[in-house]
Amino acid sequence: MKSSIYGVSFFFLFCIFPLVSGQLASNQSNTMITVSHQLANSSWNVEKEQNPCLWEGVTCNAPHNDSILSLSLSGFGLSNSSFLPLLCQINSLQSLDFSSNLFNSIPVEFFNTCGEIDGLKSLNFSKNKLVGSLPTFQKFVGLESLDLSFNSLNGSIDSQLNGLSALKSLNLSCNNFTGSVPSRLGKSRVLEQLELSMNRFTGEIASEIGEHGNLIKIDLSENHLNGFIPESFVNLTKLETLILSSNQLHGEIPAGLLGITTLQRFSANQNNFVGLPSINTSISLKILDLSYNKIAGRILPQLLLGSNLQTVDLSYNMLTGPIPVNISSSLVRLRLGSNNLSGPIPSTSFVSSPNLTYLELDNNSLTGTIPPQIGYNPKLALLNLAQNKLNGTLPDELLNLTQLEVLKLQLNKLSGEIPNQIGRLNMLSVLNISWNSLNGIIPPSISNCGKLINLNLQNNGLTGLIPDAIGNLKFLLELRLGENKLHGRIPDMPQKLQISLNLSFNNFDGPIPKTLSELNDLEVLDLSNNSFSGEVPEFLGTLSSLSQLVLSNNQLYGVLPQFKRNVSVYIDGNPQLHRPQDHPPVLSKKGKSVGVTIVITFAAAVLAVVVVAIVFLLISRRLSKVNEEQLQSLEVLSPPRVIQGNMLTANGVHRSNIDFTKAMEAVASPANIVLKTRFSTYYKAMMPSGASYYVKKLNWSDKIFQLGSPDKFEQEIEALGKLSNSNIMIPLAYVLTVDSAYLFYEFSPKGTLYDILHGSLKSSLDWASRYSIAVGVAQGLAFLHGCTSSPILLIDLSSRSIVLKSLKEPQVGDIELCKVIDPSKSNGSLSTVAGSVGYIPPEYAYTMRVTMAGNVYSFGVVLLELLTGKAAVSEGTELAKWVLSNSVRPNKLDHILDFSISRTSLVVRNQMLAVLKVALACVSVTPESRPKMKSVLRMILNVR
Repeated sequence: MKSSIYGVSFFFLFCIFPLVSGQLASNQSNTMITVSHQLANSSWNVEKEQNPCLWEGVTCNAPHNDSILSLSLSGFGLSNSSFLPLLCQINSLQSLDFSSNLFNSIPVEFFNTCGEIDGLKSLNFSKNKLVGSLPTFQKFVGLESLDLSFNSLNGSIDSQLNGLSALKSLNLSCNNFTGSVPSRLGKSRVLEQLELSMNRFTGEIASEIGEHGNLIKIDLSENHLNGFIPESFVNLTKLETLILSSNQLHGEIPAGLLGITTLQRFSANQNNFVGLPSINTSISLKILDLSYNKIAGRILPQLLLGSNLQTVDLSYNMLTGPIPVNISSSLVRLRLGSNNLSGPIPSTSFVSSPNLTYLELDNNSLTGTIPPQIGYNPKLALLNLAQNKLNGTLPDELLNLTQLEVLKLQLNKLSGEIPNQIGRLNMLSVLNISWNSLNGIIPPSISNCGKLINLNLQNNGLTGLIPDAIGNLKFLLELRLGENKLHGRIPDMPQKLQISLNLSFNNFDGPIPKTLSELNDLEVLDLSNNSFSGEVPEFLGTLSSLSQLVLSNNQLYGVLPQFKRNVSVYIDGNPQLHRPQDHPPVLSKKGKSVGVTIVITFAAAVLAVVVVAIVFLLISRRLSKVNEEQLQSLEVLSPPRVIQGNMLTANGVHRSNIDFTKAMEAVASPANIVLKTRFSTYYKAMMPSGASYYVKKLNWSDKIFQLGSPDKFEQEIEALGKLSNSNIMIPLAYVLTVDSAYLFYEFSPKGTLYDILHGSLKSSLDWASRYSIAVGVAQGLAFLHGCTSSPILLIDLSSRSIVLKSLKEPQVGDIELCKVIDPSKSNGSLSTVAGSVGYIPPEYAYTMRVTMAGNVYSFGVVLLELLTGKAAVSEGTELAKWVLSNSVRPNKLDHILDFSISRTSLVVRNQMLAVLKVALACVSVTPESRPKMKSVLRMILNVR
C-alpha cells in the first residue's frame, strides 16, 4: 500500500558518498527494495540507485557494507506507517529514526518484530502526530534511547517502560500524558536522561526517581506538579541538569541539592518555593534560575560566588536585605529585579567583571549613588537600575560602557546633568532616564547614539532647546521629552517615530511647527500643556498612522481640522478651539438687532454667489467624475503583466475559481485595497465564478525581501502551500510580475481582529468569541512552531495580521514573511522589521534574531487585547507594560479586564483571570521564562 508523501520534491537529490565496496546481504536488500516500492516517489528509488547503502538516511557497516546499521527517514513527510514492520526484518539495525513525519499510529506488529532485534539501541518517533496511550515495550532488551516527544500521546504511564532494562535516555516531552510522573523507568536503573516536560502530569514527584543514581538530566518543567522536591534528589551525584520550571511546587529547596558538585543547571522558576537552603561552600552551578517564586530572606553570599557561575536569576521574589559584597567573576547575567532588596549597590561587587553582560537590579529599594565601578565592566550590554531610590549624579564612568545597548535608570532620585559625552554610548538602543531630577540641557552629542530606538527623558528638569541633531536618530521609534522645561524651536524629528512623540508640559510656544508634518508612522502625538497658539494645522489630519492627538491646555483657536474616525483628539483647555460640529457662541441680546440686520444683508449677498457656486460645482463635479472614470479605466486597462503563475492548492474548487488575469485586473485598482500591513497590501479580487479571494502584494523591488530568483521563491512558497491547518492562512496560488509577487488566500469577510476588537463591532465579541479566537490563534502558532524540525516563525504577529472567517474562526497570516524577508538588509535594528509597535519583545532591542519566545510575547499581547479591550499601544503606553505594572498587586487584576465582558458572570470573570495568568507568562520580560507555544495552548484549553 502506497503512503502519502509530502514535500517529496525536496528529497529527490541524493547525498554524494564515496564509492563503497562489498554488497548488501540479499535479504536486507530485498527488504529495502520492497519498502522503497511502498514509498513511491521518495528518495529511496531503486531505479536511480540499486545499492540501498547509498540511499538517503541509510548507514551500512563500512567498509564491507554487507549489513545496515541505521535508518533515518526523518522529515520524509510520511503519513502511512504500515510499512514499518517490514524494516524490522533487518536484524542488524542499531538505530531507527522516524522523527518529523506525519504518523498518527504505529502498528502493533512493529513492536512485536522490532523488539526481537537485540542490537537495536535507539528508537525515535519524535515530532509526529501520534495519538493514544503509550505502547508497552515488552521486549527491546537492548534499547538505550527512546524518543516519543512532540506528539499527542495521552493517558497515564505505569508499567509500559518497565521492561526496558538498558534504557539510558527517555524523552516523552510535549505530549498530553496525565497522572503521576512515572517512577518505574527500566529494570536496571541505568537511566541517564529523563525528559517529561510539557505534559499534564499531576501530583508529587516520586522519590523513587532519586534512586536512579546515573541520572544526568531531569526535565519535568511545564506540568501541573505540586508538593516538594524529593530529598532523594540530593543523592543524584552525577546530575548535571535539573529543570522543574512552570509547576506548582512549593516549600524550600532541599539542603544539599545546590551542593551536588556535578550540577551545572538548576531551573525552578515559576513555582511557589519560599526559601533557599543554607550553603556552606560555593556552588558548582553555571545556571541558576529561581525567578517568579515566593522566596524570602536574604541572598546568601555563597550563592553568587561559584567559580563556574554564569547566570543567576532571582527576580520576582520576596528577597530582602543587601546585595552581597562579592560576586563571581565568571557571571554573565545577574537578575535580582522585583524584590525588596535594600541598602547601597556595593561598589566591590561589580569591579571590572570581565564577563558581566546583563545586570538587572530594578524595582527594589536600593539607596545611595550609582557606583562608578559599574563603568569598568567592558562587556556590559544591559544595565537596569530603574525604580529604586538611587540619588546623586550619573557617573562619567558609565560612558566607558561602549557595548551598552540598554540603559534604564528611570524612577529614581538622580540629579545633575546628563553627561555631555553621552554620545560615546553609540550602541544604545534604549535609553530611559525618566522620572528623576536631572537638569541642564539635552546634550547635542546624543545624536551620536545612532541606534537608539527608545529615548525617554520625561519628567525631569531639563532646560534649553531640543538639539537640532535629534533628527539624525533615524531608527528612533519613541521619543518622550514631556514634563521638563524645554522651549524654543522644535526641530525636524526622526521620520521613523512610531510609538509616541511626547512634548507635553514644557514651555513651547508659537504655532504648531510644520516639522511634525513628516511623521506619517506616528501613533501618538502629545503637545499638551504648552503655550502653542494659532490654528491647528491641516497636516495633522493627514498623518496616516495617528491614533491619538493631545492638544489640551494650550492657546489654540479656530476650528479643528477633520481627522479620521479612529483618531482620538483631546482639545480641552483651549477655549477658542472648536470641533467642526461645535455651534458658534450665542450673540448677546444687546447686539441682537444689529446682528439680524447683518445676517439678512449678508444672506442676500451670498445667495447669488451660492446659486453660481452650485451651477459651477455641478459642472465641475461632472467633469471631475468623467476624469476620475477615465483614470480608473486607464488603471484597469494596465494590470501587471504575469511572468509566472502557479497553483499551490490541490483543492479543486479553488483551482477552478482562481483566475490570474482577473486577479491582476483587481490589483490594478486602489479601490480594491482592503488591508495594509507593515509589509503587504491585500486586495479583494472577485473571480468570474463570484468567489472572492485575498490577493497579497509583496514588493519585489524592496531590498528587505530576499525573494531572489523565481525558482527559490517558488520552492519556499510551495512548501508553505503544503501545510494544512484551519487556523493558518495557507497560500493557494502565486503570481510573479516584473516587480512584485502576489499570493492568493481564502477571503475572510469579517476582516482583521484589530478591526473588530477596536472598531464599531467590538460589542459583538463576547467572551465565548474572544476565547475561541485565543484558542484558534494558539493552535495555529503551536502548529507553526512546534513539533517540526524547521519551525515557522512570524516576523509580524499582531491583531492586524489575524483575520476572522467568523467571530470564532481566526486565521494567522503573514507566515511567508520569515521565508522572504532578510532582516540583515533592513535599515537598522531588527525591531524596525520584526514586529509592529506594541508587539515587539524587549529582547529584540539587543538581538538580531527572531525567536519562538519572541512570537510567544507577541501572542501574549494579542491575549491582553482580547482581555482588556485595549489596543497594543494606548495613550502612548504599550499595553504589555501597563498590564505588568498593574499586575504586581493581585487585588488590581480585576481592573485590568474589560469590564463590559467580565461583569457578565462570575464564571466568565474567573476564566478571564485564568487566561490573564497565561498572558502574563507570555509577556514575561525574560525570554527564558516564557512558556512554549504548545504549553500555552494547553493552559488556555484547561481554562474551560
